[in-house]
Amino acid sequence: MNVFFITLLVIIFICLILVWYVNTYNKFQNFIIRINEAETNIDTLLRKRFDLLNKSINIIKGNISTEDDVLGLIVKLRSRKLSNFDLDRQLYEAINEFNYYKENYPELSESDSFMKIDISLNESEHEMTALRKYYNDIITEYNKLIRKFPTNIVALISKYKEKTYYDGKNMNDDIINDFKL
Repeated sequence: MNVFFITLLVIIFICLILVWYVNTYNKFQNFIIRINEAETNIDTLLRKRFDLLNKSINIIKGNISTEDDVLGLIVKLRSRKLSNFDLDRQLYEAINEFNYYKENYPELSESDSFMKIDISLNESEHEMTALRKYYNDIITEYNKLIRKFPTNIVALISKYKEKTYYDGKNMNDDIINDFKL
């Protein structure tokens, strides 16, 4: 009877560990799904911003007379493969150039299509801010699971690695001056 009782306790203990492992593994899977969802939403929004800026090139050229290479950065981005973060940085520079034309050429404000693009770009900036925050919040919780005991055991077994924040910052490196605006 004593051997039976000890065997039963061992089996219960193993089952409890197995249930905990499966539960923790599923938490990781949930975060991975949410991270992928956030990345997809960011991809979609970046594509929308790129398309809006691309459309604005012909509108700007059609409404003002300039010899400048209008939004040349957008033309260069067409063939490059960039990370979401790098693309976002490049699009931010292109939006600044777009705003330069808006401020220095008042005749563009008379164009309905130009103003629609301007409104859409402003709306997309608010969406992008929300998506960045959502993504970074998920990454924070995911990285906490990877670092904390005992969930770090499941992370080690499953070979999950910490992910960087949307701004590309690695909190574990030796670079202390990597604050990004």
